Amino acid sequence: MTEFDTRCKILGDLWLNYRGDEGFEGFIEYNDLGLPLAYMLDAKIVKPDNELCTGFINETFELLLAALDLEEDHGFDSLDEMLNSIE
Repeated sequence: MTEFDTRCKILGDLWLNYRGDEGFEGFIEYNDLGLPLAYMLDAKIVKPDNELCTGFINETFELLLAALDLEEDHGFDSLDEMLNSIE
């Protein structure tokens, strides 16, 4: 299972680098809170000090797994690793 800090890194990377990508347009639009929150957590702008915050991240990450048709969380280390696993 992917660690919480790594989930934030992956989701933040997606939000920062793919928000103009048409392939992720619907996903990014739907996750308009979880993705920027993940970026802010990864950048240490905010702290994950409540269950609501961690819930947003975990739900967004699970939705990313589903969007990429990944049936399991294999403990990913990066967004690139996730994207390469679907090719």
